[in-house]
Amino acid sequence: MSDYPYAERFTVNRQLPEHGRDRAEILAELQQMAVEEDSSWETGQVSGSYYCGDREHYDYMTKAFGLFGHVNALQRDVCPSATKFEGEIIAMTLDMLHAEAVTDTTPAGIVTSGGTASITHAMLAYREQARDDRGIIHPNVVKPESAHAAFDKACHLFGIELRVAPINPETGIVELDAVANLMDDQTIAIVGSACTYGHGVVDPIAELGQLALSHGTGLHVDGCLGGFILPWGQELGYDIPLFDFRVPGVTSISADIHKYGYGLKGSSVLAVRDKALRNSQYFYLTDWTGGKYCSPGMDGSRSLGLLAATWASMVAYGKDGYLSHAKAIFSTADKMKAAVNSHSELRIIGAPTFCFAFTSDLFDIYHVNDFMRLRGWRFNGQQYPNSIHMAVTGPQTQPGLAEKFAADLDEAVQYGIERKDEPAGSAAIYGGVSGGITDEVDEFIKVVMADMMDTQQSLPPLV
Repeated sequence: MSDYPYAERFTVNRQLPEHGRDRAEILAELQQMAVEEDSSWETGQVSGSYYCGDREHYDYMTKAFGLFGHVNALQRDVCPSATKFEGEIIAMTLDMLHAEAVTDTTPAGIVTSGGTASITHAMLAYREQARDDRGIIHPNVVKPESAHAAFDKACHLFGIELRVAPINPETGIVELDAVANLMDDQTIAIVGSACTYGHGVVDPIAELGQLALSHGTGLHVDGCLGGFILPWGQELGYDIPLFDFRVPGVTSISADIHKYGYGLKGSSVLAVRDKALRNSQYFYLTDWTGGKYCSPGMDGSRSLGLLAATWASMVAYGKDGYLSHAKAIFSTADKMKAAVNSHSELRIIGAPTFCFAFTSDLFDIYHVNDFMRLRGWRFNGQQYPNSIHMAVTGPQTQPGLAEKFAADLDEAVQYGIERKDEPAGSAAIYGGVSGGITDEVDEFIKVVMADMMDTQQSLPPLV
């Protein structure tokens, strides 16, 4: 993987150009890159990532963004539409997550830039509230091993001890006894997922809620992946356990609109049972020379365009639109899972819904990944144990894709059987390449690590 992709075709800007370029020329260059890169996911063979896939919807949101993209959402007196969009985004999300079940407090929320941001804001809120209300100065959070790495990042950033509970390797869900044993009087929150990123299973949220209530602590449900599709799966009659505010003990939920809410990337909601939790992470500075400063979240300036596009997506779909898309996605996932289950050499982990992971007890499942990559498929890879997952999205629901998956998988299993005594070429890398030959993966890791250690090493020195 090159530090400078497209270097052979387009100018590499290692410094500002002496003279500005023609805008039409720049747009033509961008158009060429966009068309070529879109062709990879439009096949429907890329797991997750591109949740909608409807080019007309993308164009619609782009127009909504363009009307407000230049506006700073901080300046509510100049543009009150920011208050309308943000407030209604939160209200619609709370409605979907059954906040009406909450009768003793006032539910609320904030709009963030993504799942990691929603999780991070939640951890900050729990830390601040626990310090102020309970006097906790050495906080800890208990999460399942399968919970997203964003919890690790948040605890690292905010000085929170993170305690990790093991998961059942057969079901993929957290061991409740382990969670209970890790909790103490300094625990500010425990975590459950609906559903887990890796395996697509729903943790026992009701039981975790009882643990949280008995310890007087919070329960955050990570619905970043499933928050905007599992509610519609429940309405369709799928066996999906309750995970939202109908469950006693659930105090916050993260749900990404830029996934199955079909918004543009950079849009998520942190919903809370009690606005006091949300308010605890506000930042105030009253004696600054620039004026009294109050920030509800970690971001300062934000583009109103993203709020407008997110709002526009939600009201364009409505409940019937989300339900219709969910029906197609769950149906396609059922077909794909049936294809996996037709092979005795493969095993689906747990009882997943629209997102499922599978492994093999006969050979390294990354042999299947290697072969499927040759057929144009891009899966997400897991480890401990090695497994690959498919998060079914809109592009997979196009006619014939589930059947192609089944046919290609037939060949891939045979490929794996023939190479069961050989090492596979793939590796598990979150959000990046999870297929290809070993040298390619090694080179990718080297580039990423080099960038992390010294992002300036291949650039001219700053002056």
